[in-house]
Amino acid sequence: MKIEQIKIDDLTFQLVVNIEKADAQEKKKQALKEYRKNAELKGFRKGMAPMSLIEKMHGMSALVEGVNQLISEGINNYIAENKLNILGEPLPCEDKQKKIDWENDQVYEFVFDAALSPVVDFKLSAEDKIVSYNVTVTDESKNAYKSNMLKQFGKLENVDVIKDEDFIIADLEQGETKIEGAYITLRQIEDAQIKDLFIGKKPGDSFELDVNKAFVNDTDRAALLKVSKDELANINPIYNVTIKEVKTFVEAEQNQDLYDRLFGEGVVKSEEEFEAKIVERIAKEYEQESAYRFMLDAREYLLNKTNIQAPEQFMKKWLFTINEGKFTMEDIEKDFALFLKDFKWQLIRQYICREQNIQITREDVLAVAKHIAGYQFAMYGLNNVPDEQLTQYAESLMGNEKEGRRIYEKTEEDKVLAYVKSVVSLDVKDITIDELHKLTN
Repeated sequence: MKIEQIKIDDLTFQLVVNIEKADAQEKKKQALKEYRKNAELKGFRKGMAPMSLIEKMHGMSALVEGVNQLISEGINNYIAENKLNILGEPLPCEDKQKKIDWENDQVYEFVFDAALSPVVDFKLSAEDKIVSYNVTVTDESKNAYKSNMLKQFGKLENVDVIKDEDFIIADLEQGETKIEGAYITLRQIEDAQIKDLFIGKKPGDSFELDVNKAFVNDTDRAALLKVSKDELANINPIYNVTIKEVKTFVEAEQNQDLYDRLFGEGVVKSEEEFEAKIVERIAKEYEQESAYRFMLDAREYLLNKTNIQAPEQFMKKWLFTINEGKFTMEDIEKDFALFLKDFKWQLIRQYICREQNIQITREDVLAVAKHIAGYQFAMYGLNNVPDEQLTQYAESLMGNEKEGRRIYEKTEEDKVLAYVKSVVSLDVKDITIDELHKLTN
């Protein structure tokens, strides 16, 4: 076997593989023996069929199989012997591939496209400067956060008079049609004049309502009238509304029971401590968003600093091939810029890990998984989940192939960014929550 490397540019090249027919015949014989060993043909015991018959039935398949084996072994050995850092894997070059005459050719020639992984080489120092944002908690954001917490643990209570944003249970009548116990939220009503029809009313009061004007959203109107959206067009919109109940949302009372539910027993014992804890929690929550902004800025800075050149055409071909028809070349072209940026960022992370001997342990990954799990629980108001339960859920996240890979990459990224922060000069800027939202959304 002979393999020739033809350079195209600094990163891409072709491998021309020439296989002697005699070598291919040896591999063919080996393949035919395997076919014979497993052959179950009528009139012959398993593995005892004449080789001539096996040759007739599987000769060409065995030859192709043998050649493919030689190609795979040859290319792998060539890559190892020449210490080539290959990107992906060599791909058949349809443009340069000659038609194979399996019967008459004495040498079988195959051409493959290949590419080297881009070289990454850079140093960081205090001369490098990256922006880092420090979130400041304003009274406005603190009060809004506090109100949301109190609402989260609040409840609906009956009241005598309808006010703005109250919740109403009413009966709707139209001739013989009666809809009992319809649930109306005043926030759903955009028309101020329509909303005024409700304001000040009490249980027992009745009035006429055009439901088309009151509830312009088809989904809301269909839910109110307890019909499908397809039926709305044929319904007379004028109904007589009778108020049955009025409910308003009351925030939770600030007391020791609430403090214990929010932060754990005895952690917070006064309103002052409650507000201090709110500021602490806001700052902690937005540390993550600030860290995300730093990642975006650091990534952009390092991508510009390293200026990594990638074999783009080969990568597009490789992506198309490995996805086996899931995406067209047009799909790949459309999303390639994002893929390329992620690919280069991955190379940079791997380079830093390698150069700085950054190790990713299972304990590191578990810690990140627990952080993610804690955030997910908090979204449902569960802020004091026992560590055992948190660990169990984190383990399940790690056990999922897709989630586990994502968490590992997040762990690697966090460690890399921690290193970057420790080396470069940070241009620290104070920023409000609203300003941070604008930067990250």
